[in-house]
Amino acid sequence: MKIGILQTGHAPDELQPVLGDYSDMFQDLLHGQGFEYDVYNVVDNEFPEGVEAADGWLITGSKHGAYEDHDWIPPLEDLIRAIVTEGRPLIGVCFGHQIIAQALGGKVEKFAGGWAIGRQTYDFNGIEMSFNAWHQDQVVERPEGAIVLASNDFCENAVLLYGDRALTIQPHPEFDAPMIEGLANTRGRGVVPDDLLDAALDNLDKATANDTFADQMADFFRRERA
Repeated sequence: MKIGILQTGHAPDELQPVLGDYSDMFQDLLHGQGFEYDVYNVVDNEFPEGVEAADGWLITGSKHGAYEDHDWIPPLEDLIRAIVTEGRPLIGVCFGHQIIAQALGGKVEKFAGGWAIGRQTYDFNGIEMSFNAWHQDQVVERPEGAIVLASNDFCENAVLLYGDRALTIQPHPEFDAPMIEGLANTRGRGVVPDDLLDAALDNLDKATANDTFADQMADFFRRERA
């Protein structure tokens, strides 16, 4: 099964020699699942010729906002709607989570409650799972038909399911402790409040459910569809 990774941003230059770019992190996360990958840097206006270029699609995180005026965002939204209409599985993470919601009629904005940084715990229908987060923007209005799979007091729409068409998550199952530490050192200070960064760094050694969600992502991609 071929997965097309739509890369909507790049990891900091200082981190890429060791940690790779965002597309590399997803391939590491899904290692052993038997997928093949093509990467499209949509943030640099590199788009696939059509939805048939891959069997499933994945949209990465980004430093940009879904509501910002970038020339690559409208064609990305068109592509999202085409993928959903075609019925090919689509997964979105952080910015990917947000742009899918926006493209399908939801609303994304800079959250009045501020930032979520580092390890956060979410309620999956009574089961707690923790992931690393790095975001200020949130989905504040869900598209019609979107079902909430997970939330917490800070982020109501943390994981959304759109039938068998799309699965999206606000935190980052592809981010491990070195990535959070690296982001804190390269993009955090002076932007994110120091107390949030310090708390995130203090929790780097605590476990996350990245592997569990990776299995859920793989199962979603492979699910039989009519």
